[in-house]
Amino acid sequence: MKLAELTVGDRYETAVVRDLSRTQIVMYAGASGDYNPLHTDEVYATAVANYPSVIAHGQLTMGLTAKVITDWIDDGELSGFGVRFKRQVWPGDTLTAIATVSAIEDQNGSRTVELEVSTTNQHGEPVMTGYARLRENA
Repeated sequence: MKLAELTVGDRYETAVVRDLSRTQIVMYAGASGDYNPLHTDEVYATAVANYPSVIAHGQLTMGLTAKVITDWIDDGELSGFGVRFKRQVWPGDTLTAIATVSAIEDQNGSRTVELEVSTTNQHGEPVMTGYARLRENA
């Protein structure tokens, strides 16, 4: 869909990852350089932090959530993206992201679209909420 075709209230939902694997988490650690043992060391995560397993990086969850935007909107430039993490994401989780158009501004022949975004796990629990802002490519 094009930015010009969107209206306030339009909504798109998609599964952004199914059965998140430890391998995906470790690969993200390598890509990001964030080797915090909470993300990469099962023994540390369980014995020291008292978690049931390692946890996914928040930025990995944020990046996966962006897929709801790129799967839905064909054009536009991301000019803002902010989130709040609500709970941990674990290996084995399936995440579904939802984007809803919350505002549109047309000014001087250019359109800016504001989206509310949220991501839930397979239990319907929110793991992240936030916003994204897109504008027409210059």
